Order: sequence, then C-alpha cells, then structure tokens
Amino acid sequence: MSRFYYDLHIHSCLSPCGDDDSTPDSIAGMGELNGLDVMALTDHNTCKNCPAFFKAAERHGILPVAGMELTTAEDIHIVCLFEQLEAAMEFDKAVDSRRVKIPNRPDIFGNQWLCDENDQIFGSDDHLLSNATELSLDETPELVARMGGICYPAHIDRQANGIIAVLGVFPDFPRFPCAEVHDGTRRAEFSRLCGMTEDQIITSSDAHVLWDIQERTQFFELSCDRQDVVKTLFNRWRSL
Repeated sequence: MSRFYYDLHIHSCLSPCGDDDSTPDSIAGMGELNGLDVMALTDHNTCKNCPAFFKAAERHGILPVAGMELTTAEDIHIVCLFEQLEAAMEFDKAVDSRRVKIPNRPDIFGNQWLCDENDQIFGSDDHLLSNATELSLDETPELVARMGGICYPAHIDRQANGIIAVLGVFPDFPRFPCAEVHDGTRRAEFSRLCGMTEDQIITSSDAHVLWDIQERTQFFELSCDRQDVVKTLFNRWRSL
C-alpha cells in the first residue's frame, strides 16, 4: 500500500469568492510545493478552468481531477468529481443550462476570471457563479453518475451550505459514497453521524486562497502505481 496525498476541493480565480492569484498554474504549483499527489479543481457551478488546470498540473507533477462545487436548488454544496476531463466539461454544459443567471457584480462578489494554462486571462463569466442552481439534491447524483462522475456533500461540518445544517439531518436518500469535512479532527464524529466508515469521510481545504491549500496531511492508501491513482479512486468510490 502506498500513500497518496490529496486536496479535492480547491477554488480558482473563476469562483467569485476565489482570490485573483488562485490561477490554474499557481494552484498546481502550490500543490507541488506542498507535496501533494492528487488535486481537484472545484469552482462554483463551473468546470471551465479545469482544462487549463490539467495542463498546468502535468507540468508540476500533479495528478489532476476535474470537478465542481455545485450549489443545489436547496442551497446545499455538493462536490462533483470526474475521472475524465471530457465528462466534466459535458457536466459543465448541463449545469450551465440549469443556472439561475444573475449578472455578476465584481465590485461586490469578486472577479470570475477564465485562464489558460499559463495563467493568462482570456475572459470571464459574466453571470454570478455562487448562487443556487435549479438542480435539486435528489437529481444531482443521477446526473453526475450518468456522466461518469461521483458526488458527495461538501463541508458537512459547517453551517453555511452544509447538508446537515440545511436539512437538519444527513439524509438516507440520495445515497452518497462519501462525505467531506473541513476539520479533519471531526472525521470520527461525522462518520458516525452519516452512518459511514472513517475512510468514507474526505478532508479537503475548500481553499479560496493559495495558502489554504492542504499540505501533506490527508492521504489515500492505495495498492496501485501512481499513474493509476485516479482510476483506482473512482473505482473505489463507485463500489461504495
């Protein structure tokens, strides 16, 4: 068994609450400095900076995962991850058609920059990305699975947009393969609350600035070569 260190919840400068310096290459570079193996880019309701992140990650020796932090119609945050970049971009199109498109106010909410792999800004999303979509909690897992991905509730130990805070309980349905906490010291507490094993509780940073990206603290123990880590993780999650 080998340990592979991860952070699977990171925002770039495309998220309105993300720092302008959190560009795709800078994120991958910080992951390299922190000794991470696997990183997921999970901007609010979009995957559009994931192609640039994949190219930057290759330069920095990071295994990239394409993702999104979806806000459901109930205002619950769900981490959606995809084994293939192409599948993530198809999901992006599906979500885009279900967004409630309110013009962004950068002076209030922040910039929403689209970047290439060299961190050159080539555009922006003109509609606010952090508000709730029309996708319900019940239909989200099915849509993600149809596109080859997996999803799970984000930061369930927080009040803001956490599934327990919104619903009052961790639901039996829809069923999720895992759940995320921000505070890793609470994994045992929330595994009991969710009826999961501690291995099903993922700890990620939800970083909106570069210095919040995790260091070598959280890891998966896997029996595989490095090039097979992402595939092995998705096979594990799909079996739960």
